[in-house]
Amino acid sequence: MKLNTLKPQAGSIGREKRIGRGEGSGHGGTSTRGHKGAQSRSGYSRKLGFEGGQMPIQRRLPKFGFNNPNRVEYKAVNLSSLQALSEKTGLTTITVDVMIDNGLISKKDLVKVLGNGELTVKLDVTANAFSKTAVAKIEAVQGTTTLI
Repeated sequence: MKLNTLKPQAGSIGREKRIGRGEGSGHGGTSTRGHKGAQSRSGYSRKLGFEGGQMPIQRRLPKFGFNNPNRVEYKAVNLSSLQALSEKTGLTTITVDVMIDNGLISKKDLVKVLGNGELTVKLDVTANAFSKTAVAKIEAVQGTTTLI
């Protein structure tokens, strides 16, 4: 194979459609835009959500729901994850920084510890929030919970 013999596959490249270059081109006159109306004009752009004059779907459907601007979003971390983390690292004190370093949470996340899973190691856990079951299970193995 030589670079100077390379050609595109037959039929893969068509001629450019030259619009508005006289009747003989086959695309003269209205230049494939039809007759009159906004779409035939230059500078036309359809409004977002426009459905040809029909009532748009965002106006047909009712508004519902409520977004609380004061909602506090927590990243959930289960006791099973903390158990695995303590076994992997050998730590008995688990803080938010330890969770960030080990990839359990992101830097900006607020942490809530949930009670899913079993805890066998005594842990001192520091987080933004705890569920009641998590506190009960941590204190059952003589661990401590500290709120930030």
